[in-house]
Amino acid sequence: MGFGAIGAAIGEGLTAAQANEAVSRKPEMAGDIFKSMLVGQAIAESASIFALVIAMILLFTSFSASSYVMISVVLGAGLCMGLGAIGSGVGSGFPAGAACIGMARQPGMSGRLTTNMLIGSAVCQTPSIFALVTSFILLFTDFSGRPVSPTWAALLGAALASGLGAIGSGLGGGLVAETSCQGVARQPEQTTPVTNVMLLGQAVTQTTAIYGLLISFILMFKGFPATEAWAPPMALLSAGLCMGIGAIGPGVGEGFTARSAVDQIARAPEATADLTRVMLVGQAVAESTGIYSLVIALVLIFVV
Repeated sequence: MGFGAIGAAIGEGLTAAQANEAVSRKPEMAGDIFKSMLVGQAIAESASIFALVIAMILLFTSFSASSYVMISVVLGAGLCMGLGAIGSGVGSGFPAGAACIGMARQPGMSGRLTTNMLIGSAVCQTPSIFALVTSFILLFTDFSGRPVSPTWAALLGAALASGLGAIGSGLGGGLVAETSCQGVARQPEQTTPVTNVMLLGQAVTQTTAIYGLLISFILMFKGFPATEAWAPPMALLSAGLCMGIGAIGPGVGEGFTARSAVDQIARAPEATADLTRVMLVGQAVAESTGIYSLVIALVLIFVV
């Protein structure tokens, strides 16, 4: 819950700050801006609510003490959801704040801006949902029949892969959605291409979080033989860390790329095809570092 509170609070504060700026520009729109602020803050809050749910389950569920593996299960579930909520909470605040500013600039586009904000913010929550799914699997799957070592390391690695892997994608998706709201306010007639490219760019930013989820599933569901050596459990724990940390940079970097493309499409719609192509190629290159992390994680799991 401590980690989970970080992102939502920052995202909500950012939304409120830009709502204040919007009201000062257009006081007569204060009512609509206020409503949009609350909606945006509610979406940013959802990631921390996921963390609250996991925290409540951990506090009030009586877990079996039949295996030391349960220590990794409960610790991993908390870390996974807490870390996984950070990026989505902050990222959702970007489009919410931009929508408030956009309403002050283009009062007639309030409805469309709200829709664009909702779509963009919802996509930002996807990585935190991946973390929530991983936490639920950890909590409600019976791992007691597996050997303590290396299972304890595999489960902690799974938690870190999804939790850390969600941070970059949540932030990157928010950057893209923020600029999309700005573009809709700047060039209302370009709403459709701006929204379409926003979704495409956000989809690419989510891929490294999916890599993290993939490594988590492998670590949770693949059986590993019992061992007294330290190398196998350390390899599995390192695989989760490798993929989780390795997913942060690509998610943010791809968000920067897509944000710029969306911004320029709103300014120069005739270049939409070229901008989209450059965006995808640029994102693919940034994605390569996440793929390197995925490869090393797989080697650690299946070879070491």
